[in-house]
Amino acid sequence: MNRGPRFLLFALSMLPFLGSPTYAASPNVVASILPVHSLVAGVMRGVGEPYLLVQGNASPHDFAFSPSSARALQSSQAVFWVGPNVEPFLEKPLRSLSGQANVVALSQHVRLLRGREGGAWEQHGDHEAGHDEHGHKEASHDEHGHNESSHDEADHHDADHHEPDHKAHDADNTHAIDMHVWLDPGNAKAMVRIIVATLQETDAANAAAYAANGAALIQRLDGLDTALKDILSPVRAMPYVVFHDAYQYFERHFGLNAIGSITISPDRSPGARRLVEIRQKIQETGARCVFAEPQFTPALVRTVVEGTPAKAASLDPLGALITPGPDAWFTLMEALATSLRDCLAAKG
Repeated sequence: MNRGPRFLLFALSMLPFLGSPTYAASPNVVASILPVHSLVAGVMRGVGEPYLLVQGNASPHDFAFSPSSARALQSSQAVFWVGPNVEPFLEKPLRSLSGQANVVALSQHVRLLRGREGGAWEQHGDHEAGHDEHGHKEASHDEHGHNESSHDEADHHDADHHEPDHKAHDADNTHAIDMHVWLDPGNAKAMVRIIVATLQETDAANAAAYAANGAALIQRLDGLDTALKDILSPVRAMPYVVFHDAYQYFERHFGLNAIGSITISPDRSPGARRLVEIRQKIQETGARCVFAEPQFTPALVRTVVEGTPAKAASLDPLGALITPGPDAWFTLMEALATSLRDCLAAKG
């Protein structure tokens, strides 16, 4: 039977689909904030899509569950969050999931830094936190009893990164740890490794896909790391001030020269003494820029730069305006580097 050219065209059109891999049904996975969601989405690429809890311009500090987000969490098989200092709204709901889902506090699997005090900072000291007295890795259990030290995360870390499992929610140091851990490419790689291992445990049928995606993602992270070092190299020594101390991981990784923050916490207004201190530091150091954040009023930044040579600009550690997905973490990091370079390198 002569099937003619129509059949040939149909057969040719089906070739891409015949060569595409097929995956088992994807698990229900929830991620707390956009940077975490992006890395999880990268590991799950082609298998499924994780559900993002904190969307748009919402803040994880005062997040309120919608019916859909509550259902997503209750039906989840794996949940990825940073930890209670970043997403306090998740502490109680996650207790109810005990034994039903793999819950991973990613801050327990990365290098941690102690938070700096607000105001003017002196030269960076050794802010690394979480090592035991001998500098060894600590096996840790998260707040919900899941053993999070069983996965091997020590594969070929950068020479300047130590990424042990830490107890980020230590009772004596709950507010002493800087929890913006996703802004360090070395930490992001450690997060990818534990995401891969957790998803393979949760969904063994797609284990090979998670491994392949994770390897590709780490290669992409290395490529971006190199590109951002090139972007930031000309402005590394230039002093600047941030709205609050959210960028320490980024600054230390890329060797930048932040000299202080306007406020200790974005929900606490600084006093007159702190503003005077920052203005004096700007004058003394010749700081070129003071960075606001889009989630908070820029009025304080305008007050600080008034009468100084510094310019006002903006940084966003959460990527509130970025479209969620596998590319979001990369877009966030590129935006930080570009904003810093553009302001610090600007003349006059």
